Amino acid sequence: MIAVDQAGFRFGDRWIYRGISFEAEPGDMVAILGPNGRGKTTLLKAIVGLLKPQEGTIQVTGRIGYVPQRTEVAFAYKAIDMVVMGRASQIGVFRSPTSQDFQRAHAALDQLGLRDYAERSFDRLSGGERQLVLIARALASDCDLLILDEPASALDFRNQDTILSTLRRVAAENGLTILLTTHFPQHAMHLANKVLLMHDVDRHQWGDAKEMLTERHLEALYGLPIRTVQVDAHGKIATSVIPIFS
Repeated sequence: MIAVDQAGFRFGDRWIYRGISFEAEPGDMVAILGPNGRGKTTLLKAIVGLLKPQEGTIQVTGRIGYVPQRTEVAFAYKAIDMVVMGRASQIGVFRSPTSQDFQRAHAALDQLGLRDYAERSFDRLSGGERQLVLIARALASDCDLLILDEPASALDFRNQDTILSTLRRVAAENGLTILLTTHFPQHAMHLANKVLLMHDVDRHQWGDAKEMLTERHLEALYGLPIRTVQVDAHGKIATSVIPIFS
């Protein structure tokens, strides 16, 4: 599904990352973590094909649905129009969406519980609602691989839960492979079975989530003490991460 072999990317003379290697198989849920400026978004763009690595290779099998960190729209598009844009590769150049394209877009909204949002203006939706519409747009492409850049970074706790729970559900329902970046280790604990830690330009760790998301690895990643705690909330055991600020 995804094979990254010794990939490296630079802007001018400054390397953003070098020597990254990992493989994600069908059905994997992969989280990429690292401090600001370590190249998480740049790596995603290379995997999507928006950037070309200067070193190594990146191979992707299957159709990609991409949800960027931010999406600015120039016009007051309806939510349904935003989702239909996900059908662009099927529609082709200089052609208009068909009734089948709109049916697929409505089905994607329905799957995310957004049936009543179709005619609402995208720019009047809340941050969480916009994020769900963008996920629906990716699903409308009939993707095999869903790639998301910090999908819950600017949302409150309830909307974070909505996004994360939705991703788990649609991955199971659609048989998707998911790759996302996040600044929240607890999000990776909730979703991922594989994790890539981007420590520095040429220092990375890849492995099973339980092996990567330890106090020792997270302390090395973020440069401050980290404690993981298990909490029993209403009969459900959850693991969370607590940074010890100086």
